[in-house]
Amino acid sequence: MTERVARLRERSLAANPEVSAARGLHVTDVYARHAANTPAPILRALALQEVLRRQPIFLDPDELIVGERGPRPKATPTYPEITCHSLEDLAALDGREKNHYRVPDGVRRVYESRIIPFWFGRSLRERLFAQQPPEWHAAYAAGIFTEFMEQRAPGHTVADGKIYAHGLAGLLREIAHARERLGVLAPEDPRADEWRAMEIAAAALITFAWRHAQTARQWAERRPQQRGDLLEVARICERIPAEPPESFHEALQAYWFCHLGVITELNGWDAFSPGHLDQHLEPYYQRGLADGSLTRERARELLGCFFIKFNNHPAPPKVGVTAAESGTYADFANINLAGLRPGGRSAAGPVSELLLEVIDELHLLQPSTNVQISRETPDAFLQSACRVIRKGYGFPSVFNADAVVAELTRQGKRLADAREGGTSGCVEAGAFGKEAYILTGYLNLPKLLDLALHGGRDGRDGALLGPHTGDARRFRSCAELFEAWQRQLEHFVEIKLAGNARVERVYAAEMPAPFLSLLIDDCIACGRDYNAGGARYNTSYIQGVGIGTLTDSLAAIETVVYEQGRVTIGELIAALDRDFGDPDDAVHPAGSGEALRQRLRNRAPKWGNDQTAADRWMRRAFEAFYRTVEGRPNGRGGQYHINMLPTTSHVHFGSLTGATADGRRAGAPFSEGISPVQGMDRHGPTAVLRSAAKMDHRRTGGTLLNMRFTPDLLAGEEGLARLAQLIRTYFRLGGHHIQFNVVSTERLRAAQADPEAHRDLIVRVAGYSDYFCDLQPVLQEEIISRTIQGEGAL
Repeated sequence: MTERVARLRERSLAANPEVSAARGLHVTDVYARHAANTPAPILRALALQEVLRRQPIFLDPDELIVGERGPRPKATPTYPEITCHSLEDLAALDGREKNHYRVPDGVRRVYESRIIPFWFGRSLRERLFAQQPPEWHAAYAAGIFTEFMEQRAPGHTVADGKIYAHGLAGLLREIAHARERLGVLAPEDPRADEWRAMEIAAAALITFAWRHAQTARQWAERRPQQRGDLLEVARICERIPAEPPESFHEALQAYWFCHLGVITELNGWDAFSPGHLDQHLEPYYQRGLADGSLTRERARELLGCFFIKFNNHPAPPKVGVTAAESGTYADFANINLAGLRPGGRSAAGPVSELLLEVIDELHLLQPSTNVQISRETPDAFLQSACRVIRKGYGFPSVFNADAVVAELTRQGKRLADAREGGTSGCVEAGAFGKEAYILTGYLNLPKLLDLALHGGRDGRDGALLGPHTGDARRFRSCAELFEAWQRQLEHFVEIKLAGNARVERVYAAEMPAPFLSLLIDDCIACGRDYNAGGARYNTSYIQGVGIGTLTDSLAAIETVVYEQGRVTIGELIAALDRDFGDPDDAVHPAGSGEALRQRLRNRAPKWGNDQTAADRWMRRAFEAFYRTVEGRPNGRGGQYHINMLPTTSHVHFGSLTGATADGRRAGAPFSEGISPVQGMDRHGPTAVLRSAAKMDHRRTGGTLLNMRFTPDLLAGEEGLARLAQLIRTYFRLGGHHIQFNVVSTERLRAAQADPEAHRDLIVRVAGYSDYFCDLQPVLQEEIISRTIQGEGAL
C-alpha cells in the first residue's frame, strides 16, 4: 500500500457517518418550483441537475479518483421524496448505538423548517402505505413479508461496458438517433419527455465533472507539492465522463462519476455496481503497460483510491423495518472478478489478480467483492482467491459462473447477455447493463407454518391473518400440514404481488430515473424509463427466508409426532404456544417442555446433514415456493422469480415469530440464507454441500450459503487446496454461491468482551461483511452459534 493510499484509507475509516440535508433541501426547492406543471421525468432530471449544480465540491489533496455524493466523505444525503424522516427518526439515527448516523443541529433545523413541512403527506412511502389494503398492512406488521421500496427506490443494477465505449456524449448521440428513427416529434409524446430528461441528467453530470476540474486547477496553484496530480485530475475531469476514457485512470474516474450520478438521483436497492471491473479495465491496463504510460504499481494505487471512494459512501440512513431487514452501513455495490468472456472462455487475468491484491491489502467493507468461478477458471486463480478468503475478512464471496449463466438463460436471457452478466447485491443474478432485476421484499417461510398450525391465526397473539386451513389438531399426517402451509403461502404471495403492483405503478408514473436509464439497454432505444419497463429484461424477485428452520420443523413434526408418536400434534402446538415452558398440569402427556424441545432439536432429522428424511421437506417447500411465484407477470413487462437470501431479515422475522417445531425458541433468529439451522449441521461440510445441492439452484436468481471454519483448518498449502476443492465440489453439484467466515469462537467472544481492542474484526453476516463490533448483539450471537468446522472436518 502506498503512503497516499494509506492516508486516504485512514481518513475514510476515521470519518463518522452523518446525515446531510443538502440534497433533500435542493430537491425540495425544485419540487416547490416545478412539480405542479412539469412532466415527471423532466422534474426528476431537474432535481438531479440542481443537486449537482449546488453541491460543494470536495477534494482531498491525496485523491486520484474524485467525487462525493455529499459535501464530505460519509456525509450521507437523504431522499425525502421517497421517505421523509421525522424529527423522531433523526433523533433515533443520532442516538442508536449501532449503525449510528450523526445528525448535526443544522440538519434538524432544515428538516423542521423546510423539508418536513413540504413533504409531510407527500412522500412516496406515506402514499404507498395509504394505498395498501388492511390485509397487506396486517401481514407486513406481523412479519410475514417486507417491502423493499418503503424507504428505497428500485435499483439493483450493474454497469456493462457502454460507459467506457461511448461516454455520455455517445449516449446523447444515441438519443438523437432514437428520436430520428422513431419520428417522435409531438411534444406531448412521453418518449420525448424521457429523452429530454436523459439529456438534462447527462449534461448535469458532465457539468459536475467540470466543476471538479475547475476546483482541481485552483488547488494546483496553491499546492505545489500536489500540483502534478491535481492538474492530471483536472485534465481527466474536463473530458470524463463526456468522452470515452483513453487510460486506466480515466476509466476508473468515468465509472465513478456515473456511479455518483446513479446514487445521487435515487437511493436504489442496491447501490449501482461496476460489474466485471477487471474485464472493463483490462484493455486500458494492457495498453498502458505496453506504451509505458502505466505501471503495475500505479494501477494498484489507482485501484486503492477507487476502492476508498466506495467506502466513503455508507448506505442512506434507514429506520424501522428497513433498518431491521438490512442493518448495516453497506450499500451492496459488488465487484465481480473473473467469470466468463462472451465466447465462454475464462475471464481471469492480470487485472483480476491485481484486484485480489487490493482487496487483501485494504480489507474495507465497501465495495463488496466476489469471484466468479467457472469450469474454465484456472486453479491458480481460485487458489489466489482462497488465500484472501482464509485471511478471515469474509470476502471475496464465491459464485458458480456456470450456474449463473444457466439461471439467466433459463429465465429467457440471450446467452451473450447471460455471460456478460453475473451477480450483485448479496447473491442476485442479472444481465449487466441490460436488466432491471428488482428485489421486492422478503417472505417469512416459517411464519406460514405457524399460521398453518393455528388455522390462519398468529400463534403469538391469535390475530387472524391468513385463510382458515383446517384444525391442525385433526391432521393425520405431516403431508396434510404441508398442504395447509402451501395454502398460506399461496394466499400471502397473492397479497404481496398485488401490493407490489401498486408500488410499481407509482414509481413508473412519479419517480423515473432518467440518469440510470441512460446506462441500461434498451431504455434509450424505446424511450422508456428504467422504472417503467424500459430495460431489455425486467425481473422481480421475492426472497424466501428461513428455509432451514422450516425444513427442520417439518422433519421434526413428521418424526416426533406422526412416526414416533411421542406427542400429539395438539400437544406440540400447546408446547410451541408456551415457548416450551412446562404445562400447568403436571401430568400433561407432553411432559417437560424442555425435554420435548431437546428431542425436537437433537433427535429428529436435520437439513445440512445429507439426510433424506429432512432434505426431502426442503425440496417440497422449495418446489411449492417456486411454483407459486415463478413466471408471474410484473407491471414492467417482465416476470417474477425467487431467490433465497435474508440480509438480516432472518433476525427480524425470527423476532416476530413464536417457537418453532425444530426446537427454536420464540423470538430467536431463523436459519440464514440456505445455510442449515445454526449448530444443526453435524456431519461435516461435505454433508452440508450435498444437502444444499438438492435444491435446484438454476430455478432461482440466487442462493446464499454461509460456512464457518477455524483458521487452522485452512492453514498451509494443504488447507488452501482443501478449500479450493470444497468450492469446486459444490459447484460441480450445481451450487450457486458459497462464502466463508474464518474465525474462532474464542476471538468472537473476546471481541464482545473488549470491542475497542477488536475494532478491525470483520465477519461475513449474510451477503455482505461487516465489523463484528458494529453488529447488534442478537446478530453477533447468531454468527457465533453457526457450526464451526475444525480440525478433521475436510
